[in-house]
Amino acid sequence: MRFGFLILCLFLLAGCQEHEFSENTLVYKTAKQLKPFKLQDQYENKVSNADFDGQWTLIFLGYTSCPDICPMTLSKLQQVHAKVQSEQLQVWFVSVDPARDIAEKRKLYINYFDATFKGISGEHKHLFPFVRDINLVYAMTDSKTENYTVDHSASVALVNPKGQLHAIFKPKFAPGAVPTIEVNNLIKDLDYLIERD
Repeated sequence: MRFGFLILCLFLLAGCQEHEFSENTLVYKTAKQLKPFKLQDQYENKVSNADFDGQWTLIFLGYTSCPDICPMTLSKLQQVHAKVQSEQLQVWFVSVDPARDIAEKRKLYINYFDATFKGISGEHKHLFPFVRDINLVYAMTDSKTENYTVDHSASVALVNPKGQLHAIFKPKFAPGAVPTIEVNNLIKDLDYLIERD
């Protein structure tokens, strides 16, 4: 009898254990409501806070001419999107190079990875405040040259179905390697956040 009671206690304790997040996952104690914004997707449809309603959204910054971090991260987000057991998950690729990344170019680029992803952009006067609000950054280099680059965060932001910034998935940095997110850890942490909600 005592043995059975002990087993039951151990089972209950195991169920009550707090989830241990990856060291690269930052979950905000209080989710931040995002300010109103207006951007456009790859079909030139308007995108606003209303597009977060009822969806968990992973947001990654980049640009179609990006040589390494962008395609590698989008490939990993493709894996995450396929493996996370939720129909309420969407992925946004936000181009921070609106001059070159017109809607049709974003569409062709994003379709290579997953046609359900949104390829979003807008004028810098709209992009800067939005990017800052999700706690990510980008900076233009010498855009007067033909093959200019854009410096941007390698992290992925998570917005909850209420349109609040909920977490940041930071990349793993290793000597000689391109900093990108870790798929397995992201999936584990994301699954937990979705199930807990």
